Amino acid sequence: MGTKQGSGTLQVLTSEQIEQYAVAGFIVIPDVIAPEDIAELRAVTDDFVERSRAVTAHDDVYDLESNHSAARPLLRRIKTPDRWHPAYARMVRHPFIIAALEDLWGTGVRYQVSKLNMKVAGYGSPLEWHQDWAFYPHTNEDLAVVGIMIDDIDEENGAMMAVPGSHRGPIEDHSYDGVFTGGIDSTKSSADFTSAVSVCGTAGSISIHHVRAIHGGPANLSGRDRRYLLQQYRASDTWPLMEHVDWDEWRANLLTGDEVWTPRMEALPVRLPLPEPTHGGSIYENQRDLKSRYFDDAPTG
Repeated sequence: MGTKQGSGTLQVLTSEQIEQYAVAGFIVIPDVIAPEDIAELRAVTDDFVERSRAVTAHDDVYDLESNHSAARPLLRRIKTPDRWHPAYARMVRHPFIIAALEDLWGTGVRYQVSKLNMKVAGYGSPLEWHQDWAFYPHTNEDLAVVGIMIDDIDEENGAMMAVPGSHRGPIEDHSYDGVFTGGIDSTKSSADFTSAVSVCGTAGSISIHHVRAIHGGPANLSGRDRRYLLQQYRASDTWPLMEHVDWDEWRANLLTGDEVWTPRMEALPVRLPLPEPTHGGSIYENQRDLKSRYFDDAPTG
């Protein structure tokens, strides 16, 4: 292993992976999650889908596709899954994931939140281009999302796409008609969306993408599910600019390192996610008001 300046010996990442993350804004690491853990995540997720047959509207657990029904349960997302089952909660503290983030940042690691984006076979909705930073700006940019691939993910089943190097660019306008919509109008953006690459891997692989990286993804029109467990983290000295901090929860989410009362400040571009979206509850709902769409909608039949 190599070294990252100021952080000592790397634990799990190579110097080449550190450099790739710095240049592209995302990396994929194969074979991180054990097969038995993937099998458990699949079984638990299947059980959540089965129980969603009794659900008729978005709630604290489920974000539903428009054609969801008891006969054919279709989920866009399971919200904060680590709150509802220990199998998901264990992934938040996976030793490799925490060590990888320590390698990238050279600091302690604090957990933020998670979600399980489903993209069911033949239907899973697209997600328009966006930057996570647009939703939750902080005092510095050492934040990342770790994606656990519960299924094999490729271009056919709706892999997330990311624009290389976009984490070094501007914070794009995520509003329409003066209201935050959680998506980028590709016709008005300077980003080169034609350069976007699919973030692919086999089940058990993980991706890590930078908080400012532009990413999105098409509908899943294949015959295979694409379940992607997304876990958000921030460096221990990274504090939100807008989020209200529940002190007990904030402390409990510090996974490694010492507590910090003096946030690390960096001069960074910021656009506030205001006024609040007309449709709340999830990014899928936020993006309903985005008029210019890059990805085709999922079929409605």
